[in-house]
Amino acid sequence: MRLRSVNVGQGLPVTVGARAVRSGIDKRPTLQPVGIGPDGLDGDRVLNTRHHGGPGQAAYLYTSDDYDWWAAQGLTVRDGLFGENLTLTGAGSSADWRVGDRLTTTGGVTLEVTAPRIPCATLSAHLGDPAFARRFAQAARPGLYARVLTPGRVQAGDTVTVTRAAPDAPSLRDLFELDLRGTVQGRPVTPDDLRRLLVHPLAERSRADLLQRLAKLEARGQECTRP
Repeated sequence: MRLRSVNVGQGLPVTVGARAVRSGIDKRPTLQPVGIGPDGLDGDRVLNTRHHGGPGQAAYLYTSDDYDWWAAQGLTVRDGLFGENLTLTGAGSSADWRVGDRLTTTGGVTLEVTAPRIPCATLSAHLGDPAFARRFAQAARPGLYARVLTPGRVQAGDTVTVTRAAPDAPSLRDLFELDLRGTVQGRPVTPDDLRRLLVHPLAERSRADLLQRLAKLEARGQECTRP
């Protein structure tokens, strides 16, 4: 496995509905080494900090296998198209990765997978297709958010080794399904499902969302059992 490209964005105008906003989603490959740390890549701008960035989502990665799938659907693809910082080759489908999987580059940078990417209106606007967020959701090829455990520098061509998480760690497909459909493997989510997920090293936003869901389910259960 290797880094096919390292991509950074400076923040360009994107029209979302009737609003013009600035977004860092338009990322372009660079051949230069780029520093990466807990807050992300040097020189890369994250403008919507409510939904993106932060320690648990310091880097976004996409795989060449997923891009190949999109190309087969007729989409013109390029590295950085979906706003990823790092494009991986030899990584398979992103949905099969698990929370807690670790990637280490030849330069000693270590990343830990924390969450899938959930599609939004900005992605649709960037692609020039109002329906693209729905297509992205249906494709279930979300890419990987990761935190930086060991900072350093990354460069296109770096080789990557992987340390796999425990077999019971949730896959990104599991979390993608839960976020978009509120189900786990096709069935309604239970409080025990959420408790099992919360023991893993999720992104902070994902953890907060699951805790909120858990509180609602527990409150609902108490209402149902109250005499």
